[in-house]
Amino acid sequence: MPGNHGHTLRFIEFMDVGATNGWQLGSVVPAAEVLRLLQAEWPLEPITADPRGVAHRWRYADGGGEVGLITSVTAPFCADCDRARLAADGHLYTCLFAKAGLDLKTSLRAGYGDADLAALLASLWKRRADRYSELRSADTAGLPKVEMSHIGG
Repeated sequence: MPGNHGHTLRFIEFMDVGATNGWQLGSVVPAAEVLRLLQAEWPLEPITADPRGVAHRWRYADGGGEVGLITSVTAPFCADCDRARLAADGHLYTCLFAKAGLDLKTSLRAGYGDADLAALLASLWKRRADRYSELRSADTAGLPKVEMSHIGG
């Protein structure tokens, strides 16, 4: 049984991040289907939601581990997202679907201190309107996006 090792498994729905993964909505296996398949083999119990996380969490009934399901396509959570990613080139992205990031490297090299960086990040976060997954439609399909391999998944 997977739960005997104490590992946490995470299943994320196939997302249309970037332009090179051949994404099609019909290729998405909904998290509800993954949960159904898992529960057919191993009894699972829901875990109270962690307000800091994006996964819906379930524990094996034997207490040996847990599973997380990330519903980025079938039940997007853009409004509650608190994630950002810093790419190796120094750009900070507030969304996996962003087409551009904030250039922190230049600010750091210009001598920005902790307070300056905190203000810059707070301003960016207050202005963010990343809602691609909630708005996903034929109108968003052609928008330019950064490749997940560039900013980390």
